[in-house]
Amino acid sequence: MCVQDVEKVCEEIDNLGLSTDHNTAQFASDQITLSNSFPMESICEDTVVAEEKQSNFTPMLRSGEWSDIGHRPYMEDTHICIQDLAKNFNNKLQNEETVSFYGVFDGHGGKGASHFVRDNLPRIIVDDANFPLELEKVVTRSFMETDAAFARSCALESALSSGTTALTAMIFGRSLLVANAGDCRAILSRHGLAFEMSKDHRPCYEKERVRIESLGGFVEDGYLNGQLAVTRAIGNWHIKGLKETGTHMGPLISEPELKLITLTKEDEFLIIGSDGIWDVFRNQNAVDFVRRRLQEHNDVKRCCKEMVEEAMKRGAMDNLTVVVVCFQAEPPPHVVVQRGRVRRSISAEGLLNLKFHLEG
Repeated sequence: MCVQDVEKVCEEIDNLGLSTDHNTAQFASDQITLSNSFPMESICEDTVVAEEKQSNFTPMLRSGEWSDIGHRPYMEDTHICIQDLAKNFNNKLQNEETVSFYGVFDGHGGKGASHFVRDNLPRIIVDDANFPLELEKVVTRSFMETDAAFARSCALESALSSGTTALTAMIFGRSLLVANAGDCRAILSRHGLAFEMSKDHRPCYEKERVRIESLGGFVEDGYLNGQLAVTRAIGNWHIKGLKETGTHMGPLISEPELKLITLTKEDEFLIIGSDGIWDVFRNQNAVDFVRRRLQEHNDVKRCCKEMVEEAMKRGAMDNLTVVVVCFQAEPPPHVVVQRGRVRRSISAEGLLNLKFHLEG
């Protein structure tokens, strides 16, 4: 079996969830090795960024988006892309940098919550008295205020009762702020390597499980209180025991986790996708796919469409939404991929047998 065949089979093994032992990924200025992705903590804002990487770099923002109902009977995903948040809502800010806003909202139990958040969260952010000076506090507060506003709407119109996960990305100057409540995901491509900008809020996430149990909730068969597959979301006020009642805080919260970084010239683009995308794309695989498409035609919207179509070819069953925000006008540069020595827990004969079965 040639090297390319081995690599293809190993990728298929990864997609099946079988383990292979890869060397730790590293990168220099012109070469990288592959990995799934780097965690959020590895690109924290406290990391010292070389001054030469920051100087003379101004992100040149361009974005694209695409969504599809997939194999579901109803479309509950929605999204938003706003180039200038303040201008969009006629908020006259003097001598302030433009704040761009992008979001993906994955509804469940109906589209009421996802559409409500799409239509109201950006305005609530802009209307906050501390916008844009204390943006982290403003965003956190706005997620929770949007949740409370949706609860009031549901009390007046029960047909709206539903829930949604929410992930937003805001870019101002060289700063990127990602806020996440739920299992949508944001991945940054930095010189071709995938970096996590969010964590999936699911009951299997240890940090979330501890928080849930501290609030009197529980995880049953992988579900929050045996009812919901996510541990943070806006809405779901109609599900008993999940949200706060009076002075008691329930285990399902709308408070987002935030991630703030300073963009450098090595940052290429941000991928934001609903969980249907990540059911069939690994983080590094998604970055590789987007880079190749941008190198081919440099059309961001077309790239998003192709990613959704590829997800469907891979058997995605959920609604599918993806937003890609590029920080450069030019397509990503070609890099030399240096594969390290790989130790695998399956023999060459086993690889051949698996390849035979995969190919039918």
